[in-house]
Amino acid sequence: MRRLRPAVLAVLLLIAWARPARADATLFLGANTTPTTRGGVGGAIGAGLLIVAFEFEYSSTREDTETGAPSLKVGSGNVLLQTPVAISGFQPYFTLGAGGFHESIRNSSETGFATNIGGGAKISLAGPLRLRVDYRLLKLSDSARYTPAHRFYVGVNLKF
Repeated sequence: MRRLRPAVLAVLLLIAWARPARADATLFLGANTTPTTRGGVGGAIGAGLLIVAFEFEYSSTREDTETGAPSLKVGSGNVLLQTPVAISGFQPYFTLGAGGFHESIRNSSETGFATNIGGGAKISLAGPLRLRVDYRLLKLSDSARYTPAHRFYVGVNLKF
């Protein structure tokens, strides 16, 4: 029993200091710049504690048949490392994730595995409303026409 006291005390202290999970949702507009710049849309929803957060994200980029750039749809689960609070209204983060992609152009399509790495910032606007700026490097499996893909976006983020 004496050996369990420190472990029980540590668990009780963690429970006492635990903060409720925080969540947020983002709707974004952006651009995929590989192989040519095309517009895209998407969204993300996530939750986390202090510096570690998890999110699911989906994005869709339109095709450009004139230049041979395929449409690209990506869904991924991501882990974010972020500052625990905003610093002067900015909450920077680094992200790493994995999921799947589907690209198509004309009568050709490919589906496969995708990983991503990137970062950005959530910028406080008013109350729970924030602006989110993000960059991702998307590494698509060998079946993709163009890899890696580069995506930039700006979105509206709601913290709840």
